[in-house]
Amino acid sequence: MSSSVLLTRRGLLRLGGAAFAAATMPMPGISQPASEPMRLRAAPSRVYLSGGPKNSSAVWAYNGGVPGPEIRVRQGERIRVRAENGLAEGTTMHWHGIRTPNAMDGVPHLTQAPIPVGGEFLYEFDAVDAGTFWYHPHQRSSEQVGRGLYGPLIIEEHDPIRVDRDLTWMLDDWRMTEAGEISDDFGNRHDAAHNGRVGNTVTINGTLPDPVEVRRGERVRLRLINAANARIFALDFGDLEPVIVALDGQPVTPHAPGEGIVVIGPAMRIDLVVDMAGRTGSHTTLRDIAYQGLEYDLVDIRYDGTPLRKTVPDWSLELPANPLREPDLAAATRHEVVFNGGMMGQMMMGDEAGSMMQQMRNGAMWFINGKAADGHVMDPLISMPIGTSHIFVMDNRTAWHHPIHLHGHSFRVIARNGVPTRYREWQDTVLVAPEERVEIAFVADNAGDWMFHCHILEHQAAGMMAVVRVGDSTARHSEYH
Repeated sequence: MSSSVLLTRRGLLRLGGAAFAAATMPMPGISQPASEPMRLRAAPSRVYLSGGPKNSSAVWAYNGGVPGPEIRVRQGERIRVRAENGLAEGTTMHWHGIRTPNAMDGVPHLTQAPIPVGGEFLYEFDAVDAGTFWYHPHQRSSEQVGRGLYGPLIIEEHDPIRVDRDLTWMLDDWRMTEAGEISDDFGNRHDAAHNGRVGNTVTINGTLPDPVEVRRGERVRLRLINAANARIFALDFGDLEPVIVALDGQPVTPHAPGEGIVVIGPAMRIDLVVDMAGRTGSHTTLRDIAYQGLEYDLVDIRYDGTPLRKTVPDWSLELPANPLREPDLAAATRHEVVFNGGMMGQMMMGDEAGSMMQQMRNGAMWFINGKAADGHVMDPLISMPIGTSHIFVMDNRTAWHHPIHLHGHSFRVIARNGVPTRYREWQDTVLVAPEERVEIAFVADNAGDWMFHCHILEHQAAGMMAVVRVGDSTARHSEYH
């Protein structure tokens, strides 16, 4: 997507503060005996979101930090995580982009009972795909994620591309008060009906800034994860020339971003390779230009030290493919999926218009095929026999962007507004612009009832969610244990 993503909708909060994260600090990992599961405890904590040793802010965090610990394993390894609930409410853990068994997907009431206060749950699954993923709750996710409950999950390839450094940046924004605390206005109807909860302070890896120091000639793999509830980032790398090598963890033909701008919607991930070609002593500023009139400097990259090499290395940028089944487009079943609702959006006509109006009187704001979710459990929007190919034709008849996420599967993005995509990229979360039609194709090969929703978390909470069923309906969710 090109820089035409620039957003001009009124009502965005003014971007506060000029300081943003530098993210050279490595995130803490988890160390434990191989026979023992990793432990991640969700609980209240305090961290330094606003800068300075006296300016800590109350958050909800995994193991006390934002982001939570980076989980890093090799492809094919078994992941075992014991999630502990130290909150005053139920929670879950969802493994975003990972093709887990249905019972491990972390959706309350749909795939498991919520982890009760003081309880725990053992998540266990294989790291089938290599790539950049993340974890977060799906119980009251607008507030639980919005208060800091998330972390990165990196699955390394057996044969990774060669780079000098491998960095993970979790991008987020926060709605901060003048007292340096997170604003408590979660779930307000204005956010839900517009573009979601956009904050006024942006961080990378939960911190504010030191410049990133690099050496001339250095090659960096930069893993971007958008953990924000609603903010879309459109990153201008200045005189650097980033190359996209993976989207949502899945390898893609290496290519430059459209018009040089890296666009990443909520929940999406992009792996870049960046060759640091500047002169020692110079610097480059990365800017976020997503919201017209609210552009800002995100972070400085500064060249220091002895140059590492004089020329760009000729190492391959091709990542090995993951074991995804190719959809049979000729035999695929097509499904029309229409998004309606929100402020300034189109309403459906005919019989479904009356149903939508009644749902709106009951508090719903967003609709998929004329129906708004009021929880995580519902009749399936679409049922698909196991192993069959399907095309979802998604029609955004709203005035807002929507990052649409399908659980349990990755899909090929095959067309936008009827025009075939150049790279037919695999993704699990695709950004759909206002009045855009996007076609995705996949093989329904992971049995169970799966969430299909907008990942602007306020939109999901206000109805923009459905369930799709793969296989029969005999799957049962897991109780906490």
